[in-house]
Amino acid sequence: MPFRFVTKNIHAYLIDYPVAVVLLVAPFALKLGQSGQVAMWLSVITGVAALILPMLTNHPTGIIRVIPYSVHLWVDRAVGVVFLAALFVFSFSGIAAWYYGVLGVAVILTTSVFNASEQPASPLGAMNSRKVV
Repeated sequence: MPFRFVTKNIHAYLIDYPVAVVLLVAPFALKLGQSGQVAMWLSVITGVAALILPMLTNHPTGIIRVIPYSVHLWVDRAVGVVFLAALFVFSFSGIAAWYYGVLGVAVILTTSVFNASEQPASPLGAMNSRKVV
C-alpha cells in the first residue's frame, strides 16, 4: 500500500460520515462533560458541521456539490489544528486531552500526510498530458 493511500473515495465513503458520528456520540460515551462543557460541546458542534460539510462537497457522497474537495480538506486540517490548540487554550486534561490530541493528530495526518494526490500517479498519465511538437 502506498504511503498516500487516502483517496477522495476513501475519504468520502469511509471517513467523513463515520467520523461525524464519532464526534457526536463519543463526548457522551466518554463523559467529556465532566472535564467541562467546552470539552463536550466542541466535539458535538464539530460533529454537526462534519455531517454538513461532506453533503456540500464535490465528491461521491456530496448531495449539493458546491465546495471543492480541496477546500473540504483545508477545513478538515483547520479542525485538526483547532483540536490541538484546544488542549492548551482550554487546559484539557485526562480523557478530554487524549480525545482531542489523538483526533487532532489523526485529522492532520489523514488530510495531509496520507492524503492521495488527485493528479495521475503513473508516469504514463503525465506523458499523455504533455504536448508533443
